Amino acid sequence: MRAVEVVRPGPLTTVQDAGRVGVAALGVPRAGALDPEAHRLANLLVGNPSGAAVLETTVGGVALRALEPLVAAVVGAPAPVRVDGRPAPWGAPVALAAGEVLDVGTAVSGVRCYVALGGGITVPPVLGSRSADLLSGLGPAPLVTGRLLPVGPAIGPPCVIDPLPLPAPPRELVLRLDPGPRTDWFTPDALRLLGTTCYEVSAASNRIGLRLRGARLERVAGRGELPSEGMVLGAVQVPPDGMPVVFLADHPTTGGYPVVGVVPAADLTAAAQATPGTSVRFYRTGR
Repeated sequence: MRAVEVVRPGPLTTVQDAGRVGVAALGVPRAGALDPEAHRLANLLVGNPSGAAVLETTVGGVALRALEPLVAAVVGAPAPVRVDGRPAPWGAPVALAAGEVLDVGTAVSGVRCYVALGGGITVPPVLGSRSADLLSGLGPAPLVTGRLLPVGPAIGPPCVIDPLPLPAPPRELVLRLDPGPRTDWFTPDALRLLGTTCYEVSAASNRIGLRLRGARLERVAGRGELPSEGMVLGAVQVPPDGMPVVFLADHPTTGGYPVVGVVPAADLTAAAQATPGTSVRFYRTGR
């Protein structure tokens, strides 16, 4: 069997592909790689289709033993890469012989690395995707030591790209903010603050949402709570503590807190690599 053995799972390493499409009506989040550009590029480097399943690590990397010869590539957050203790390139195809261990170390900057294997990770799909969804529990569980991950047959030849077209992890996130359906729930001062003050990424952020800390957004007096309504990727929901939460790939499909705006999906790629303490500013579009 073409497979890799998990030698070190890292703090939170999951299988991710392009996500689940068309199942939100069932209450199922999209999931999928938080950094879709890095996901596609990792697959390109090893000759996979762009949507093949890869590993998404969180800060601490991962170590895998190849049980058959295969090709791997690591992109996303810059991190040291070694094969059986020898330095190996980041952002380029790496050939692994049977028994060799690919070790991706702690991210030097950014948060998430993407590890692609030639042939893709072929865990059984659930509702059309191999992605792990941390909110609903669908898909494969996060990696544990000793687990075997099946790998499909190699499809295309590896590809070397020089220079690698990936942006550096952000020092400051500037997120466009389209008007949300519940701006009338917030005071004029709250809306002014949202577009003029600087927030910071909280350490409580995860694949569900980018949690922010900073100026509290006050609601209009007398407002109660909303009945649950549909939520979309990039929705900026404001719970009672007044701290905005930007919904990411594993976000719930419904929610009862007011949505003050929506960040376009194209702006969320950088959010996948934003470390705690990163400055965040919103650029309000429209009214």
